Amino acid sequence: MQKVTIYTDGACRGNPGNGGYGCVLLYTDEAGQTHRQEYSQGFKDTTNNQMELMAVIVAIEALKHPCEVEIFSDSKYVVDAFNQNWIEGWKKRNWKKVKNIELWKRLLAALEQHKYKFTWVEGHAGNEENERCDQLATQAADSI
Repeated sequence: MQKVTIYTDGACRGNPGNGGYGCVLLYTDEAGQTHRQEYSQGFKDTTNNQMELMAVIVAIEALKHPCEVEIFSDSKYVVDAFNQNWIEGWKKRNWKKVKNIELWKRLLAALEQHKYKFTWVEGHAGNEENERCDQLATQAADSI
């Protein structure tokens, strides 16, 4: 199973407002060469949390076969949903009072074929890949 490292970030100008996401996927092949893909897109009338989710969704959906994935995000909303088992509670309560249900369900469907781990990284703290995702997300938000 290939190992892929993903960094994600979302941004919003106003909440709701114009927003964008950015994600970076890194994979090192058997020859030791690192491959990189970057994705970003802007949206009107969105929220920061929606953009944080979209960043992860787009990155996972870009994977063409089952992978072992570590996802780095500065979004406690996304990371804690998995690491604090919020999602299991949401499912048990039939998603009552949960915002962005369709995005959460889309993310869960995308993750089904992968082994994954979510890791929180402090935003704006000098992590090169997180900073790149922030740049992609803010540029996408500003392009709307």
